Amino acid sequence: MKKLSVRRRHPLAAVVVLLFALAATGGLYAAFAPADKAQADETAQSLAIKEGQKLYTVGCASCHGMGGQGTTDGPSLVGVGSAAVDFQVATGRMPAQQPGAQVPKKPVIYSQAQIDQLAAYVASLGAGPITPTEKQYNPEGANIAKGGELFRNNCAQCHNFTGEGGALTDGKYAPSLEGVSPKHLYEAMQTGPQNMPSFPDTTLPEQEKRDIIAYVKTVNSEETATPGGFGLGGIGPVAEGLFGWIFGLGSLIAVAIWVAAHTAKAKKS
Repeated sequence: MKKLSVRRRHPLAAVVVLLFALAATGGLYAAFAPADKAQADETAQSLAIKEGQKLYTVGCASCHGMGGQGTTDGPSLVGVGSAAVDFQVATGRMPAQQPGAQVPKKPVIYSQAQIDQLAAYVASLGAGPITPTEKQYNPEGANIAKGGELFRNNCAQCHNFTGEGGALTDGKYAPSLEGVSPKHLYEAMQTGPQNMPSFPDTTLPEQEKRDIIAYVKTVNSEETATPGGFGLGGIGPVAEGLFGWIFGLGSLIAVAIWVAAHTAKAKKS
């Protein structure tokens, strides 16, 4: 009677089988997971657009038209992009209370989630500037001196040298930039809201926008020194000179009159 020979497995056989199993599992994950994630993202985006359309119909369509094509009471929103919506709605400028030379900033009535949904719907009407990420508008590490130079060349004509704002023509004005968030400063440069020109990346690259934001945040901070004394809101040398002439010279004239009057009384007595 022959003995049955028993083949022994190689000690590494189990390890090889395990590696093959892991590789197969990984291959299946690589094949299906990205598709699932992409499908989930697409579904979430579609839901955001749908909810945004509902909000738009209630709060925006009366002025901008049911399809965002614009009316006599509001411009077209086709192609303005999500950045414009985020800026206008998140600063309270939209929905507007009433027509006028310029729509002022006011308390926000939508949550950020609702603003994102509105932005998603308007963005679906036509390609436009996209809402920036924190990495794009974060001023940390930016060149403040360069930002000041860029600001004086491109922005100071309307917002003055320190961003305090100023009057324009026909009841329009450049608003103060004090307290404006870096995100909204970036979006304003992207989209050019109301009377402001737009500065796309082809005109003002992303890094230069960050430099300007760093300058605006620094020049309006409490730590900024004013070596020349009271800055009078940073309006400029004309206002400071006028202040000096009116109050400084006026005070000297008043003192001279007082001295002359008292001298005359002393001589009479």
